[in-house]
Amino acid sequence: MLQYPQIDPVAISLGPVQIHWYGLMYLVGFFAAWWLGRRRAHRVGLSHKAVEDLIFYSAVGVILGGRLGFALFYGFEKLADNPLWLFKIWEGGMSFHGGLTGVLIAALLFARKHNLSFLQLTDFIAPLVPIGLGAGRVGNFINHELPGRVSDVPWAMVFPNMGPAPRHPSSLYEFALEGVVLFAVLWWFSSRPRRRGAISGLFLLLYGFFRFAVEFARLPDPQLGFIAFDWLTMGQLLTLPMILGGLALIIWSRRQPADNPGATS
Repeated sequence: MLQYPQIDPVAISLGPVQIHWYGLMYLVGFFAAWWLGRRRAHRVGLSHKAVEDLIFYSAVGVILGGRLGFALFYGFEKLADNPLWLFKIWEGGMSFHGGLTGVLIAALLFARKHNLSFLQLTDFIAPLVPIGLGAGRVGNFINHELPGRVSDVPWAMVFPNMGPAPRHPSSLYEFALEGVVLFAVLWWFSSRPRRRGAISGLFLLLYGFFRFAVEFARLPDPQLGFIAFDWLTMGQLLTLPMILGGLALIIWSRRQPADNPGATS
């Protein structure tokens, strides 16, 4: 059993103002996307200024979509009882699937503005996303969020306020798979010209598979429990369309032109 590290969730305190590690992880993700996007901007005909606009669009999509998605998928009863609860962001609660939807809407608007194919743009965006996903999972770990199920594996940890039983560090599993592995695969795959939609499809397929698998080691959301069959969680239910959509997009892409010019300079 490993010792759970004692890290204060508050990174910086300036009088009444507190800056949490979780919030800083969002900044890490946006900065990484900005830096990586600038490296390959010229290969899809975007200026550095356009990349900055894209990151802004995406940031708004992530925050609005993530919060609204959490409210609809995981906190609908609270939302129905008090619609103003949606704006209590200091109480926490963000959904990846909601954030993804927000980014896709932002990408659609951006693509129309810059006369780009929607899938051409999502192929550009997909490899920029995993670092932010991984950073977010580190923030979850520091915040004592997303605890795993009870386990006797050698790397299990006793989570604060979760009793004496050791548990899977499921947020670290997601950091490794959704952050490190997904980034490495997508960045390598997109370093050569690919058929339109293939990179986006691979992102959906791999993220969906990783998330679905890790959910078996992660506690279901306490307000929902298992959705069906005493094992299917809300995260898995929302992820199944990603897996199917990713497979369909990869198959469809085989008939499309190769218009991704790669990630390298």
